[in-house]
Amino acid sequence: MPKDPPAPEREVHIEVRDLDMGYGDFVVMRKLGFQIRRGDVFIIMGGSGSGKSTLFRNMTGLVEPLRGDVLYGGESFTRAEPERREAMLRKMGILYQQGALWSSLTLAENVALPLQQYTRLAAHEIAEIVELKLSLVGLGGFGDFMPGEISGGMRKRAGLARAIALDPEILFFDEPSAGLDPISSKLLDDLIVELSQSLGATVVVVTHELASLFAIGTNGVFLDAETRTMIATGSPRDMLEHSDQKNVRAFLTRGGSGNPTGVGQ
Repeated sequence: MPKDPPAPEREVHIEVRDLDMGYGDFVVMRKLGFQIRRGDVFIIMGGSGSGKSTLFRNMTGLVEPLRGDVLYGGESFTRAEPERREAMLRKMGILYQQGALWSSLTLAENVALPLQQYTRLAAHEIAEIVELKLSLVGLGGFGDFMPGEISGGMRKRAGLARAIALDPEILFFDEPSAGLDPISSKLLDDLIVELSQSLGATVVVVTHELASLFAIGTNGVFLDAETRTMIATGSPRDMLEHSDQKNVRAFLTRGGSGNPTGVGQ
């Protein structure tokens, strides 16, 4: 019986090419190079001081690389003119570590901000989209609440609602589970996967949480503080099962168990 043809390889959505990162004369990481394919949930992982958040900032334009390039859809983001870079940023949604909500605005007003800034939609159209986005993250009916009136997990979800307001092609998350209890963290992980699939978005996540990176990661890169470069790529499961790098295995098995997540069981 003839075999089915192999599935076509997904296109490269994001490429980091020969990237050096740092501040002034201090080099945090050097010679980073990897590809993220459309639809990946890509994990940036590594120990403390490995430059995970610095890479996040380089990829989103908050910090300029010392050398190298970040490309989206084959187009240079690093070298783009300001107007073109702004257009590329509009295709991205970003959830910062603390949610970064305006404390003086309601949840609905926070989610409405990018729609008011980047679209010409009427007020009633924006209101409909805001309620839809809040419902997608489980906050339907909470639009009139202030950020200070809800829990940390709910603030993260409200920040996520704002991040997806413009239906982005790419979602960035900086330590999304930081400060959350295990149940809230699991709910947020599930939500990230659901939104990735429903939006067809590529997702990039900075995290050190083992449960999260194994639960949601389909691809990733490991940044090593000792050698100041990347020493592994692939899914977290593959790294755990096949990497011969001691720092990678130590990171993925920390906590005293050789298989903390039940991978392969």
